[in-house]
Amino acid sequence: MKLKRVFVKNEAEPRIAVWSRGRWMPLLSVLSTDGKRLSEDLYAFISDMLSILRAGKSTWKKLQKIADEFDGILPETESAAVLPFDPLSFRDFMLFEEHFIGASRGWVRCFRPWAYRLTSAYEGLFKRTFPSFRPGPFWYKNPMYYMGNHLNFITDGHPVAFPSYSKSLDYELELGAIIVHPLKDATPREAIKAIGGFVVLNDFSARDVQLPEMRSGFGPVKSKNFINAVSAEVVTADEILPRINELKGEVRINGELIVQTTTEGMQHNLGKAIAYASLSEQIHPGEFVATGTLPGGCGMENGRWLSPGDTVTLSIEGIGDLSNPIV
Repeated sequence: MKLKRVFVKNEAEPRIAVWSRGRWMPLLSVLSTDGKRLSEDLYAFISDMLSILRAGKSTWKKLQKIADEFDGILPETESAAVLPFDPLSFRDFMLFEEHFIGASRGWVRCFRPWAYRLTSAYEGLFKRTFPSFRPGPFWYKNPMYYMGNHLNFITDGHPVAFPSYSKSLDYELELGAIIVHPLKDATPREAIKAIGGFVVLNDFSARDVQLPEMRSGFGPVKSKNFINAVSAEVVTADEILPRINELKGEVRINGELIVQTTTEGMQHNLGKAIAYASLSEQIHPGEFVATGTLPGGCGMENGRWLSPGDTVTLSIEGIGDLSNPIV
């Protein structure tokens, strides 16, 4: 089931809408026509995204069926996208080795061209990846992540400005997951079951600041925390988890296709990653996690950086699009 928050005309608070028959249908309108179909507690679904994501597959199917059969009049809604949920925290993993290698190689190509010539000569001669481009041994054993700023999230259509301290703004195509059940010392299976829905994430990055910060012994901080964007649409976990390792993704800038990629090839699956985060640590409903960049899904890898006036559009199969103009 695909969901989003919309503003209904003359109402102060956004409402949850479900996608059905080519249109967004506010659940307030759908459910109020026949209160006997659902128990009273289900009316929390009209405005609380976490409540509906926490309800589970059987309820999702029931709500989808009611929306599909609805033939009443729908209220007028505003067209501007609304942030689908307010993250309680943000953990961003780095689960793709191919991205790590490609981004490391791309950073050297962009910021240390003399070193890039040397590393390219090494890789051409020995037919293998330059050793420093690979993650350290600890990464292969444990799913690493950073904690981002959960208060600086925007959604589809909202403008993104270059941070004042950077000249190298980059995009990162990622799959994001919303946690809807509490976890602590969870198994990977328990962790997967705690996911309620998925979104497209753009983890914007100031690349010229990122590596110096991380080499300082801390970070990333200012290179990452200025803004992040998620799609306005949320898709329930039952539609994504069965094919989570085979979703197609793409990046377009000003309509031009920059790269096509997939979610295939995670070093650690998402269940293991979330379980690792829960070791001796309480994870709460409403926390948000992401896979890290899909291979080739950032400018530092594919060579197409952002400039003012660009519009970057990220897409993941089965979820939707996320577009943001750069100002």
